[in-house]
Amino acid sequence: MNEKDLLFTKDHEWISLKEGCAFIGITNHAQSELGDIIFVEFPEVGEEFNSNDVFGTIEAVKTVADLYMPVSSKILEINEALDAEPETINNDPYNNGWIVKVKLKNNDDLKSLLSYDDYKKII
Repeated sequence: MNEKDLLFTKDHEWISLKEGCAFIGITNHAQSELGDIIFVEFPEVGEEFNSNDVFGTIEAVKTVADLYMPVSSKILEINEALDAEPETINNDPYNNGWIVKVKLKNNDDLKSLLSYDDYKKII
């Protein structure tokens, strides 16, 4: 995915919209700040979250960080490949390093997200 086509949160998550669904992950900036990622705690498929809810955690060698849901949504899929290779988030955060696929519940939530240019201003 092209970073410029994504939407972002102030908490360093990205979202890519695809036909009423979305992929969510953490930004390149976030993964570089965390360092070597060693574990991802996922939500359950079917779980529902409101915008800004914690939906999981990422564990790096020196820290653990919460993952915040950018939009009200329902979990459709988790990236199970990250169980075996969580470092994929470090190597490819915008493609193979996606964390969850969701179904949006409220498109109005998208209005609070940042464009690529706006996100770059805060990092």
